[in-house]
Amino acid sequence: MNRRIGALFLALAILGTASAAGAAEIGHFNGGILNLRDYLLPDPGIYGGVYNYYYATNRLNDSRGDKIKSVTITPPGGGSGVTIPLYVHVNMYAIAPALVWVTDIEPLAIKYGALITPTFANVNLNAAAQIAFARGGNINAGGYGVGDLYVQPVWLGKTLQHWDFALAYGFYAPTGKYATELVTVPGVGSVKTEASDNIGYGFWTHQVQGSAAWYPMENKGTALISALTYETNGKKQGFDLTPGDNLTLTWGASQFLPLREDSLLLEFGPAGYDTWQITDDTGSAASDTRDQVHAVGGQLGVTYLPWLVSLNFHGFYEYLAKNRFQGDALGLNLSKKF
Repeated sequence: MNRRIGALFLALAILGTASAAGAAEIGHFNGGILNLRDYLLPDPGIYGGVYNYYYATNRLNDSRGDKIKSVTITPPGGGSGVTIPLYVHVNMYAIAPALVWVTDIEPLAIKYGALITPTFANVNLNAAAQIAFARGGNINAGGYGVGDLYVQPVWLGKTLQHWDFALAYGFYAPTGKYATELVTVPGVGSVKTEASDNIGYGFWTHQVQGSAAWYPMENKGTALISALTYETNGKKQGFDLTPGDNLTLTWGASQFLPLREDSLLLEFGPAGYDTWQITDDTGSAASDTRDQVHAVGGQLGVTYLPWLVSLNFHGFYEYLAKNRFQGDALGLNLSKKF
């Protein structure tokens, strides 16, 4: 049974929150992008895919998980500051084409793969949150442009009768549009923020991920899947800030059902993700709190075996977020083996 394109740990500029003015900064990885079986290496070959992601939110939470209704902007030198209302309404769309290569290493009885994924988006939520803290009011998306690049040069997999295991290393390069700007706030003065049209994050991230799938039946039509992703981040451009490390647990179940014998498969199952910041941000612009987010959802898709083409839809509802946005995510992913 052909598994679709493998683990595309996409460098989408999504779900970020600002470092200045009291919000934390998160890493690149997002648990709501991939299909569940994408975390394991597919069969040897060359794969192409297009991952579409949409995220909507009207809620920015504080460190207790409560919705922020106003922000207080203080002068750089200290003082009483100015309190202004905060109205959040953000819609973002991102697309990530991907190219994956997988081969067998027969003497070791393992598979080796590599992938590259550029990204494109209409808004960086990192910048959106920072602008919210600096200006208040409504948040509008910037222009559509190039985001950060993900490259995964090492991806190893082991397949057993009832198990699949994978271990991968990759990095995110800050190739996306990124700049800083000074915003003048009445009664406060100039406040440094990310530019409103930023698409990239402005820092490097190194990532290690381990994943596993258990198949109760030999045909692997049913799979219980989990993946653990660890990120360590570099210094952010334009700020005295190094974001803390992050840990994400992705989990779910995948069930294949034949719609047409030997030609068309239906896939469905529940899924979710949990992300925690596990070390503090550092630097003079660092937040003194850590962020986290939890989400639950599911996926539905079809695979046409004669063409080795898969189309998958998934959605997630974030039910708890601290020190970051909380919203809803939708994805539509197309992949093919060549």
